[in-house]
Amino acid sequence: MTAEYSAHHLQVLEGLEAVRKRPGMYIGSTDSRGLMHCLWEIIDNSVDEALGGHGSRIDVVLHRDGSVEVRDRARGIPVDVEPRTGLSGVEVVFTKLHAGGKFGSGSYASSGGLHGVGASVVNALSERLDVEVDRGGKTWAMSFHRGEPGVFAGDAPDAPFTPFERSSELRVVGRAPKGTTGTRIRYWADRQIFTKGAVFALDELEQRARQTAFLVPGLEIVIRDERADEPVETSYRFDGGISEFTDFLAPDPAVTDTWRLTGAGSFVETVPVLQPTGAMVPTEVERECQVDIALRWGTGYETVQRSFVNIIATPKGGTHQQGFEQALMKVMRTQVDQNSRRLKVGNDKLEKDDILAGMTAVLTVRLPEPQFEGQTKEVLGTPAVRQIVSSVVTKELTARFTSTKRDDKAQAGLLLDKVVSEMKARISARAHKETQRRKNALESSTLPAKLVDCRSSDVADSELFIVEGDSALGTAKLARNSEFQALLPIRGKILNVQKASISDMLSNAECASIIQVIGAGSGRSFDLSAARYGKIILMSDADVDGAHIRTLLLTLFFRYMRPLIEDGRVFAAVPPLHRVIVQHPGSKPNETIYTYSEKELHALLARLSKSGRRWHEPIQRYKGLGEMDAEQLASTTMDRAGRTLRRVRVSDAEADSTVFELLMGNEVAPRREFIVDSSARMDRERIDA
Repeated sequence: MTAEYSAHHLQVLEGLEAVRKRPGMYIGSTDSRGLMHCLWEIIDNSVDEALGGHGSRIDVVLHRDGSVEVRDRARGIPVDVEPRTGLSGVEVVFTKLHAGGKFGSGSYASSGGLHGVGASVVNALSERLDVEVDRGGKTWAMSFHRGEPGVFAGDAPDAPFTPFERSSELRVVGRAPKGTTGTRIRYWADRQIFTKGAVFALDELEQRARQTAFLVPGLEIVIRDERADEPVETSYRFDGGISEFTDFLAPDPAVTDTWRLTGAGSFVETVPVLQPTGAMVPTEVERECQVDIALRWGTGYETVQRSFVNIIATPKGGTHQQGFEQALMKVMRTQVDQNSRRLKVGNDKLEKDDILAGMTAVLTVRLPEPQFEGQTKEVLGTPAVRQIVSSVVTKELTARFTSTKRDDKAQAGLLLDKVVSEMKARISARAHKETQRRKNALESSTLPAKLVDCRSSDVADSELFIVEGDSALGTAKLARNSEFQALLPIRGKILNVQKASISDMLSNAECASIIQVIGAGSGRSFDLSAARYGKIILMSDADVDGAHIRTLLLTLFFRYMRPLIEDGRVFAAVPPLHRVIVQHPGSKPNETIYTYSEKELHALLARLSKSGRRWHEPIQRYKGLGEMDAEQLASTTMDRAGRTLRRVRVSDAEADSTVFELLMGNEVAPRREFIVDSSARMDRERIDA
């Protein structure tokens, strides 16, 4: 570095250079996530056309050569000359930042694009991009190399490229059928920009395509993956819109039907408007905001809420979600107060979590030029939307509760019963939590007598072993390090909490003991910071029964103490299956080797035979933890220096919840079907019988 710093040290990045220099600013990252972001920039342009009523089908093709193609039958990118730049509309869209038809020019009533940078950013980060436009009875074409227009001498991305020198040319390459319009874009992501492992994720693409098809009724999105030996094609179209989306998202049986709340409102805002002279003049503009909400309540307590602005997902909410929840609270409290005698609520007041429990809702608003907080568009900031959404929800939801129709009255009654029961459960759980949690681990009388606690008060360093059976507990007591390792024995298989109610779970001795010992509560009142141990280790026998007990324990943690799993604090111990004593000649002591699977055992014996070494027969096969002595259990399973732990993680909570419901829930038929269908994949050697 030099102390000199003057104007000639400054760099001015022109055109698309800034995008290539700092791609993360525009697409977030240069891994698979950024690659998918680029693809959705192109697809969203076609979706915005469909949102305006232009085109009803979008095709996305993942080609074998690594390129991706997006085709639509919308209006097509303008091909005439843009007067300020003297360039064709196609070249302006793909080479100029902050250029497009979504700045209040009247081309789009509402759109997902706002900044006019999407297509040009994708072009800048592509080794090659080809665009074809059907418009005016002709097919127009143009190609780009890393954002620069020119001509390729072949079809491959690395074909010789000649850039335009004096003026660029939008070529006519064919005739389009009369009345046919549309756009086809194919591009190859630039591997100088994106990391080596960046790939287009088919499952993520399909999930987003399904979501978009729900949000734009009548739009068909076709995903075709040609990268495998056999092409895979999936089509998404949902004429039911967000009502169908809500039913798809709902994780539990219904208490109410899916209710649709719709309405609109207008507001005035002052925005800078671009004049023909090029000046920006502050102007009062009247906006209309359309509100469309689908929601239903189910028997569970999980809340599934999705919010969108012009089909842009807003995972962190914003003014529209604030208005929705504000009106929901107001209407529900009013209805509970009016029915307080029947519901026996006394002076207790509803809280937001009581109302949201078991609710699945999709909230959408459409308005021109929405204001977002930040580049990522995750939070809507337009202030007037809050009151508009609140008014629509208050009016429509009140009409539901005051309806004289038999079905509406029955469902409204069931919903109020559910909301009030959630409130009472919350109050009861809070009282339980306050009375059960101890201030000092060694002085509290609420802890189970069978807990063998540790001496250390350092939460991060402490470990709780949940041990199967009293026989294993006796050995574990001698094998543990009493400074930081605590033991809690359980009797066999605990209650299957996926089928049981909350009250049954709390009254179950084993489940209550685990919750009390961990000391952080359960369900929505669970407080991770109050947990008394840094690691929770499930130590069960290495057989089928042990696996079943581990599954039952994981079901308990997943349903009622999920933050422990999400924080990576739940582990499964890995005890050995075999003990092999290798003989040494002479007076040299024998060597003990532990193996953890049949495959590992056979590999070890083959290795010993090859080297001419002998071992004691029979080889000990551990059926349970109680068969080990303290020294063996310590060295293989409990001692930090030599043990192996499997960390339990929740990579996809929704998918994991589905699996738990399938394997541990009330519905027998789907579980039987799963077992039958999966039987062919079962290794008979893994059955401990």
